[in-house]
Amino acid sequence: MPDSADRPYDDAPLSTAKDTDAAVRIATHEAIADRGDSLTACATTINRPAGELFAWWRDFPNLASVMENVERIDRIDATRSHWVVKAPGGTTVEWDAIVTEEEEGRLIAWASAEGADVANSGRITFRDAGARGTVVTATILYDPPAGVIGKLVAKLFQREPNIQLRRDLARFKQLMETGEVATNAMNPKQFEEQGA
Repeated sequence: MPDSADRPYDDAPLSTAKDTDAAVRIATHEAIADRGDSLTACATTINRPAGELFAWWRDFPNLASVMENVERIDRIDATRSHWVVKAPGGTTVEWDAIVTEEEEGRLIAWASAEGADVANSGRITFRDAGARGTVVTATILYDPPAGVIGKLVAKLFQREPNIQLRRDLARFKQLMETGEVATNAMNPKQFEEQGA
């Protein structure tokens, strides 16, 4: 079977690619630094212009409002940020991320600095979809703490990156399209109405 590099670009999620091995090789080779052995990717279409979505995402501290497990992101300088993320068992993991490639309005690629609790790298792309808005695709390569066992534990606690990536992009879509993130938690007015 020919490598997918020999065929037209396949923008299907990695989990549904016809040649998964080739899709992983291409995704990893295209712009992801070698920072792990687990690859996950997800895409969503958001009814907003690519430039607007890019600008909001590029202000990294914003991401804590849509990424459920992110406690905080501190901007160090124009290309470096410090991440503090919840992990299973009530612990946290931390790392510095470095922007390795950037195209205004189109893509941001990053890699964790040496010594990261969770080695990771990835990219997020913003592709114009005409009247439908923008296709946002995130691809992450990571090295789960404690290897395969750590990945299984993270999955049990709903903190596995593949699960989180889908949820985080869904929250990003909600926020960008409606101005808020839907939640099942009661707001203060609902507490009052129920006499809680």
